[in-house]
Amino acid sequence: MAGEKRVCLSGMGVTKIFGFGRTRTVAVDHVDFKFHEGEVVSIVGESGSGKTTLAKILLGLINPTEGEIYFQGQKRDIRTHRKKQEYWKNIQAIFQDPFSSYNIFRKIDSVLMDCIHMRGGRWLPHAKKVEMMAEACRFVNLKFEELTNKYPFELSGGQMQRLMIARIFLLKPKILLADEPTSMIDACSRATILDYLMDLRNAIGMTLIFITHDIGLAYYVSDTVYIMERGRFVEYGSADEVILRPKQAYTRRLISDVPKIYEEWDLSTV
Repeated sequence: MAGEKRVCLSGMGVTKIFGFGRTRTVAVDHVDFKFHEGEVVSIVGESGSGKTTLAKILLGLINPTEGEIYFQGQKRDIRTHRKKQEYWKNIQAIFQDPFSSYNIFRKIDSVLMDCIHMRGGRWLPHAKKVEMMAEACRFVNLKFEELTNKYPFELSGGQMQRLMIARIFLLKPKILLADEPTSMIDACSRATILDYLMDLRNAIGMTLIFITHDIGLAYYVSDTVYIMERGRFVEYGSADEVILRPKQAYTRRLISDVPKIYEEWDLSTV
């Protein structure tokens, strides 16, 4: 059970305010959370609910206006570039637009090589590095020899997302944050990407955090679900507890928006 595992990432009173005076906007409003090692968590909400802003705070891309983030029980310190680099070894992300995550002027094999160097493999023999990159590609059903000397724009969106997962396979972070990772690819590829993410989570024992508007997806993949509305968590608990027995009207509305195949459709059949 998640409660028996160590807390890997937590927050107390985390708040983010943009602007001043009349332009002041509270994007994240005094949220508390605890994510456990090896857990799959979904943060669910509509556009504008604050979930992507919270994701950026968790990644250390922006600082909270108030509140504290704790990593493995210690107050997070990312005040210097070196400390940020160290933190980013432990927490990585996959975003909804895979092409925005790559430098289009760099070849695929050089991107994968960077991951090996980041994990301390700079002085490994070149043959060993090639073997590691090939293994990462095989994990997501890609052939490394077909990617060598190719640029990102030469691949499809689904291939790019699989390549992102190959990068994570090499980096082996403790936490992976997936921000709408399947929203820009076709339905067939979505199931494949989700399966690869779950396989990766099992292979390296990381915590997986999904940021999504899709409550059906959250039920399918999650141990724990947080429902976010207007910058606050209005409901959280196990996936069964939150989605099959929702307490808040907002949660029930998100569930009602899930397309129904039958008139009497039950999320428990997903």
